[in-house]
Amino acid sequence: MTVDSWRLRIQHRTGFDYAGPVSSSYNEARMWPRNEARQAVLDARVEVWPPARTYRYEDYWGTVVTAFDVHARHEALTVTATSTVETLPPGDLISAGEGPSWDALELPEAVDRWYELLVPSPRTGLDDELRGIVADIRGSHATPYLAALAVCEFVRGEVTYQPGATGVQSDALHAWAQRKGVCQDISHLTVGMLREMGLPARYVSGYLHPMPSAAIGESLVGQSHAWVEWWVGRWTAFDPTNGVPVGERHVVVGRGREYGDVPPLKGVYAGPKSTGQGVEVTITRLR
Repeated sequence: MTVDSWRLRIQHRTGFDYAGPVSSSYNEARMWPRNEARQAVLDARVEVWPPARTYRYEDYWGTVVTAFDVHARHEALTVTATSTVETLPPGDLISAGEGPSWDALELPEAVDRWYELLVPSPRTGLDDELRGIVADIRGSHATPYLAALAVCEFVRGEVTYQPGATGVQSDALHAWAQRKGVCQDISHLTVGMLREMGLPARYVSGYLHPMPSAAIGESLVGQSHAWVEWWVGRWTAFDPTNGVPVGERHVVVGRGREYGDVPPLKGVYAGPKSTGQGVEVTITRLR
């Protein structure tokens, strides 16, 4: 049996413009893809302008962080991450009859092990209406795995994907109230509902190639993307925005409780206010 892997080259450029000269800034970039079972990083680099010495480490959640300070006066900051990643088709979903039971997920050892991924975070909290919906979905599915898929289907059916509908500070309840949002919002809502149901769930940040039938060598405008993973004896990844298992078009950068754990670029600086942040992602299928 042959496995149709993809090879993707990703260029992600982002940064800040300021209203005047900034004397110094201290920054963290989470733009370096992970090496793991379903993807291999063949090449990666992160470049900074104005030039600065960078160093890398893995944070608490296992995300590669590129940290750097800029002490030259500057009115703009640009970070460009370029990587080549080999990816595999979907392969971590389980069959309907597999995975732990509801009772197994409620055992103290399971709750203690995944406690941080079972409690609400600032962007994943729910209201009484959503908690009631979660109870209904859980009650109508025999296994946690089937209930998790039902949550993804429910969110995708209720919340319309609409670029620009929300900002990075929005949360699950905001997206639910207006029934529209971006992948970040859809993932926050899904994660919140999975946790309310008793499933350990985490938010995943990365990239998505926009075309399932991409031509080799064609460069396309891609996107930073977010999806979810839940634990049912092993971690299972699913993209609720697109209603598909995570596969060869997805590239993982980081995981955490929510967006606040994995922002592509954040920092502090001394100087006038920021006038905006630009983001450009270009993805090319090489194979």
